[in-house]
This record gives sequence, C-alpha cells and structure tokens, in this order.
Amino acid sequence: MKRRKGPGGTAQEPGSFGRILAMLLPALLIAALAVPAGAALSPGFLGPPAPPEPVAAGPWQQTPATLSSAGTAGKSAVLQPLSGTAPMPDAAVLAAKLTATLKADGAGSFSGVVQDAVTGKVLFDRSGDELRAPASNIKLLTAAAALRTMGPETRFSTKAVAGPTPGSIVLTGGGDVLLGAGDSAPDAVLGHAGLATLARSTVRALQQAGVTKRVRVLLDDSLFSGPALNPAWSPEDVAAGEVAPLFPLALNSARYDPDVTVGPRPRDAALTAAQAFVDRLSAAGATVAAGVDRAPAPQTPSPAPAKPEATEPPRTAEPGTESDGAQGWQPGAVLAEVQSATVGQQVDLMLRTSDNYLAEVLGRMVAAAEGKPASNDGAVAAVLQQLEELKIPAATLRAADLAGLTLANKVSARQLSAVVRAMTSGPDTRLRSALAGFPVAGLTGTLDSRYTDSTTAGGAGLVRAKTGTLNTVIALSGYVVDADGRLLVFSFIGNGLTPGAAGNKVALDRAASILAGCGCR
Repeated sequence: MKRRKGPGGTAQEPGSFGRILAMLLPALLIAALAVPAGAALSPGFLGPPAPPEPVAAGPWQQTPATLSSAGTAGKSAVLQPLSGTAPMPDAAVLAAKLTATLKADGAGSFSGVVQDAVTGKVLFDRSGDELRAPASNIKLLTAAAALRTMGPETRFSTKAVAGPTPGSIVLTGGGDVLLGAGDSAPDAVLGHAGLATLARSTVRALQQAGVTKRVRVLLDDSLFSGPALNPAWSPEDVAAGEVAPLFPLALNSARYDPDVTVGPRPRDAALTAAQAFVDRLSAAGATVAAGVDRAPAPQTPSPAPAKPEATEPPRTAEPGTESDGAQGWQPGAVLAEVQSATVGQQVDLMLRTSDNYLAEVLGRMVAAAEGKPASNDGAVAAVLQQLEELKIPAATLRAADLAGLTLANKVSARQLSAVVRAMTSGPDTRLRSALAGFPVAGLTGTLDSRYTDSTTAGGAGLVRAKTGTLNTVIALSGYVVDADGRLLVFSFIGNGLTPGAAGNKVALDRAASILAGCGCR
C-alpha cells in the first residue's frame, strides 16, 4: 500500500498522525455512545422507520446502474431488438385477469384485443371484431397513413409568391397549420416555421427586385377543397373549439395563443395567419396596403427563352411619373418560404396531445399526396386505402372523420390493435416514427395525469397508448413491454357508457397495467 501524501506532496509523519488520532478518539467515543442513547430517549429522533423495499421489477423496467459504452471492437452500441424467446403470457391466465377488470361503471361494455407484437398471436379477444366508435383512437389510422404516404421526413412549405402585379405578394398555404407568428424556432414543432422570418426574407427579396412602392398581400389557400367544416361534426363541438374550419395554413394549429389549447378557435385560420403576415411585413420595414384578398398564386414561371438583340433602347419612366422600379418582376416566382417540422414530428404531436385540427389537416395532406381531392371525403378514402395496403382489412370500417369527433366512426379493437402492431413490428419501418408520440402512462400527453393510484401505478412509465374519449365512449390502444420482456400490443374500446362515470377510465388503465405486470402464467 502506498503511503498517503500531504498537501505539500511529502509523506506525512507517523508521529504526527498518532498525535492527531489521540486527540480525536475521546470525541469519537462520545459521539458513538450518544447516537443510540438519543434514539432510545426519543423514538422520533431518527424519524419514522424506513418503508419496506418495493418488489423488484424486471431489469428492463429499472433505471440502469451504468450507461452503455460507445461500442467496442466491432460491436454496435445501438439498442438490440427485444428477444423473441421471452416467455409469452398464458392466454387463459391473462383472460381471467382482464375479464375481472374490464367491467363498465354503469351502462355499456368493453371490447378488447391483446396480441403478441412479434408473432401476432391473439392472447385476449373480447368481441374483437365488433365495430365500435373509437373516439380519438381513429387518429392512429391517420398517423399510419400520413407516415406511409408522405414519409416521416417530409416538410410542408409556406411561401410568399410574386403576385400578378409588381408589389403584390401571395401568401400560399402548403399544409403547415403549426406556423408561429414570430421567428422560426428550429427546435420546436409548433412554431417551427415563423411568419416573422418569412416576412423578413420577403422584404429582402422585394428590395432585391427593386420594389419601392406599397405592397399588397393576397392569400392562396386553395390546396384544400370541399366544405371547411365536416358535416358530421356537432356545432357545439365547433363552438367549443374542439375543431374549426380547415385551411392549409394556420397559426398554432388554429389557436389564437399557442399556450391556450382550449376554447374557441378562429373561424378563418388562414385569413388570421395572412393578417399576421401583413403585420410582420410592416415590422420588417415594408409599406403594406390594408386588407387581404383571396387569389390563387400565379403559376411558377418557366425559364424565359433567350431574347434577340434589342432593336431599340429600353424604355424608361417619363420624368414625374411613378415607377415601382421592379423591372425584373416575375409573377409566380417564390420570393421566400419557410418549412414546417417534419411529418414524423407532427404525427408525434398529434398523437401526444390528441390535436383534432392537426389530425384532420394531415388526413387532407395524405389525400393531396395521393392525387385525391384534399377534402374530407378524399382524406377518408386516402387513409382507408393505406390501411388496405398495410394488409389491415378496412372494408367493414366506417370513417366519417379522421379526428374521432363523431359516433359515426366505427372501428374494431382488432383493427386498431393491428395498426399498433404495424407500427411496432411491421415491415414498413416508416411507421416506427409514430411510436414516440404515444402518450406515456403517468408522464406525458393525454396520459400525464393517469396511472397515479395503487391499482394502476404498475403501468406508470411503461404503458404507451393513445387515448380516446367522447361522452359515452372511452378507448385505449397502444403497446407495452411486460415484466418478462415480451412486447404486447392492445386495444380496448368502451361504448354505450354512462357519461362521466369515473370507473371506466380506471378499468382501462388497470387492464393496461395488468399487461405491464405479466407474467400471467
């Protein structure tokens, strides 16, 4: 053993150490005797007895003691797939547990399906093929279709296009309804593209084009067609701000304030965004005419053919006449543009917060990408076509909207479970982008305040599922790794329920927590 060195770097003398120890021993002895004596004199001195140690969960459910290394000698440091050899829950044992839990509080009933994600084996089936109103669980269909059709890395552009006359600017919507009024925020999803950034770039382009006169803003929101409001939606839901008329550009997912996600929305979100753009142009130094009119953007100009040599000198403005200076103005040319967060990021936001407006817009963008009308009917047809291409039978499915605001939607628990399984384990890896958006029990999104009592806490942090709620409907579809390391997917749907009965939500959360705790053998 090496001798310790003192502050000066030289070895301490044994004699000095002995003298110090001799002085400390009496104090240490008194302290050692005082602690147990104090505890005996006052039971509260040391506080209440420590609670018993909790039952240990599987290693994949615990905080790791060490972090993985960066990889060694040809071995990758990326996470490895779950083992397909992990034991599977016994279907009979699991069914007994779920049957005892999935009971309606009052009227109504629950259907449900649980599958092994790797093999697809059905481990629980209660009326799994019965078509039911899924509420917001239908957003899972929208998410899958958006990722398959457009891809998770696609972005939507909002453009300022040169209008038909010099100084006219056409604000053109390309599907981004998460615009921010301020500067673009590269690390955000909501507000990733900002109108203030677009306005400054537009003003620079105007200056480079030699525009010196007052400019006028036009609005092109013609990407979407058909009624802006779905006839299946309740006027009360629209008035309450559950959804709003749909347009291909909007601020804050058609909210007045990004931090206020309840209450009425703008009736014309595109015009609201255009008026905000006018204000940002003024702030950037442009002189802007009041008001915004709707007009289609001119077609992008084709490259001009080479001009023959001029036979006469170019004309110049007569002295005393007005000239805008825009000699090179090209109607249809893109003056500036900003791009949204990726489709994958928007899908995550839509699932986590259950954003109805964003879900409907993504559905219309799916239709546009497939060459269908970007209308409600076109969106529904496009999404159902994507399910068929995923080999998920959709012939029996009925969809009146893509956000889940109507009881006219009819989907089975088996169809929803199959969509989740396609995301976790299917061959189309683009769908994996949706997994991070599923709310985490007790932590994020629409599950952040659930799984907090003793009967559901076992699922907290482990269950990841999309919620769905209407007055008489409640649903939960998602995935979980059980205590044996097996990945399970599930869907539970309650219909005909007593409105406001608290036990129904708890029943679903207990059922998902049972899956997290399996075992079940």
